[in-house]
Amino acid sequence: MSNYSLGNNSIINLANVDDKLVDIIEVALTLTSVDFGIPSTGGYRSEADQAKLFTAGKSKADGRTNKSFHQTGRAADVFAYVDGKASYDEYHLTIVAAAMLEAAGRLGHELRWGGHFKSFLDMPHFQLGD
Repeated sequence: MSNYSLGNNSIINLANVDDKLVDIIEVALTLTSVDFGIPSTGGYRSEADQAKLFTAGKSKADGRTNKSFHQTGRAADVFAYVDGKASYDEYHLTIVAAAMLEAAGRLGHELRWGGHFKSFLDMPHFQLGD
């Protein structure tokens, strides 16, 4: 078990995210061997915020016709925190994903990981399925 916890910025970035997902994240932080946090665009997104990410090529959802789970507060993106900086390294994100999926199982929630998506690999992404 780890002693990791959400930092102030990550807590702010989780505003309006479903409580089930926040609970999963908090439990995962006690299970993981790699610290992680929530980036500024990683939690709830307005239609305008989602459209900006789509235009920048960072999302497949345009926020209007094709809505993101972030727009309903049912998704969160993470980054690993390694050697004092954010990491999106596949190895680190896989360790975080294992903790997230285990936490969801312990809490009885269905969680989908973007690392398992067939059409678009999105390793930082997690969304509720229940």
